[in-house]
Amino acid sequence: MDRALEMQVFCTVVDKGSFVGAAQPLGMSKAAISRYVSALEERLGARLLHRTTRRLSLTDEGRQFYHQAKDVLSMMNAAEEAVSSAAPEPSGVLRINVPVSFGILHLAPIWADFMKAFPHIELDISLNDRLVDLVEEGFDAAVRIARMESSSLVGRRLAGTRMCLCASPAYLASHPEVLRLDDLAEHGVLAYTNFASGNDWLFQGPSGPESVRTRSVVRCNNGDTCRSIALAGGGISLQPSFMVAEDLRAGDLVEVLPEYRSIQLGIYVVYPSRKHLPPKVRVLVNFLVERFAQPCWEVG
Repeated sequence: MDRALEMQVFCTVVDKGSFVGAAQPLGMSKAAISRYVSALEERLGARLLHRTTRRLSLTDEGRQFYHQAKDVLSMMNAAEEAVSSAAPEPSGVLRINVPVSFGILHLAPIWADFMKAFPHIELDISLNDRLVDLVEEGFDAAVRIARMESSSLVGRRLAGTRMCLCASPAYLASHPEVLRLDDLAEHGVLAYTNFASGNDWLFQGPSGPESVRTRSVVRCNNGDTCRSIALAGGGISLQPSFMVAEDLRAGDLVEVLPEYRSIQLGIYVVYPSRKHLPPKVRVLVNFLVERFAQPCWEVG
């Protein structure tokens, strides 16, 4: 079987959540799709999907293959478009949605370079942390910080970030020592209200997964505010490494319980469809992938 087609079929099944859902966009029967996925698993010698009567879910091997296969398919399309003599010069309004903190810290400094490289593209950048509907709200692309396993969007991974439990030296010196995860319950935390798990903070500890119910002294829907309060000694915060890596390196913040790791997230540029990708979106994706090829936000 065609290896590229196998990857395309598998990724479409994951994006749509079922063999039936993938049938229409692929123009294949459910039986044909099942054969392609089974052939792929047999060739790789690994199960990629857990199948039940109600739903499909990715195995660990499937999740790893899915992300790499999406990148391969995107690069194949980009390679074909790059040499197409019919490809028009990128132009027009490019509407992009990006998260507030990441957009200010890491995207704002590079937009001028993009404008110089593609002078006929007019940028329309919207910053908010709300999960927008790209199609309904008319966005060409978005940058998302999330786990993308169940997304129906097409995406390219730019980088990774992890959530860091941290506080200022002044706060730690004037409050009871945090020796165990349970000790967090005795401290006031600075809670980011868009954090999916709410007051229950989840970690991977030396003995496996653990969680703690926290008590917030501040709740805010903006990570920069939580970071500023933490720097001023206001409490313990759980913030992404792309935001606090420099503070940790400078000693302005200290990582608390570094043997406990919180969730890892991917940073993606996403767009609604790979088919007939507009040149302005294609050059944006390639530009961001190149600029974030070597991020420096990982701490420890």
